[in-house]
Amino acid sequence: MKRCPSCNRTYTDVSLNFCLEDGTPLVSDVPNQDPAATVRYPPVRDTVEPPPTEIYRPESADRGRPNPPPQAWTPVQQPQAWTPPRPQAPPRKKSNAVWWILGGVVLVGIIGIGLLVVVVLLASIGSQLNANDSNSNSNARVANANTNTATNSRNTNSSNSNASTSTASLTDDFSEQKWGTGSSKFGDIWYADGEYHMRSKKDTYLVMYAPNDDYKTGNATVKVTARSVDGTSPSNGFGLIVNGEQSKTKGLQDYALLIYPSEQAAFEVITHKDGGQMAIVPKTLSRVIRSGTNPNQLEVRIKGADLSFYANGQYLTRITDASNFRNGLAGFYTSDTSEVAFDDLEIKR
Repeated sequence: MKRCPSCNRTYTDVSLNFCLEDGTPLVSDVPNQDPAATVRYPPVRDTVEPPPTEIYRPESADRGRPNPPPQAWTPVQQPQAWTPPRPQAPPRKKSNAVWWILGGVVLVGIIGIGLLVVVVLLASIGSQLNANDSNSNSNARVANANTNTATNSRNTNSSNSNASTSTASLTDDFSEQKWGTGSSKFGDIWYADGEYHMRSKKDTYLVMYAPNDDYKTGNATVKVTARSVDGTSPSNGFGLIVNGEQSKTKGLQDYALLIYPSEQAAFEVITHKDGGQMAIVPKTLSRVIRSGTNPNQLEVRIKGADLSFYANGQYLTRITDASNFRNGLAGFYTSDTSEVAFDDLEIKR
């Protein structure tokens, strides 16, 4: 056992040479003990130096908070200056003569009104006699006017009928930009040289419907001129769409006459229903279809549910509208990367 001579602290660890409290060299403290006596050792004390005391300083409640933004200064509106009203002079007292004058004016007015009533009565009696004499002539004129009005009404209705017939048809030579244009993930559409051009992306097809209801195709004959710009044929054809519209789920619904102007020219009739494409008349070879860059006039004649398809004035095939797509629009279709152009659209009802 070792002991600190300064603080009298004892240590049982014989390997220590200095006091852990004040650093004083330790001395051996071995008392004379009776070998037979029972030695009681004090409890072992923790010789590890306690950690230094830390003083806790709480941060201010406002520390870390953002300073509030300065408030905008609003000038105080100055009160309007008040100007006291000018004192008015006391009203002058009216003399009694004014009342006599007013009474005289009223009396003269009453007499004048009475005379005017008498004159009006005499004049009305005379005009009544003249009116009776002229009634017969007036009735005759009214009868003639009614006859002329009826005649004019028939002529007006006839002219309206002719006007309705003339406005029922529609032509679009694509000299004005009415249809949609732009680029998308499905392809490109633009106007050029008085034609409507379309080019689809690779392994896709592109459909464009007409811009408004003036292009509806129900019970109409629809014609358009279509050509391949570079003479190649799109992999899935291109052509004219009729009865085109979107379903409630925004899917395509229509019928289309497609052509393939290759060396072995062919045509095909397809339909879109809820966005899906299906061939109604499969790809069929035809000498009627002109190959290369030669333009082809495509035509669809619609009567109710009956659709007849023509190319360059020659009959190709017919189908029945089993899906009841009868309120749709005209439109155009192309596929793959070949550039095609459309011109001279005509809709006759």
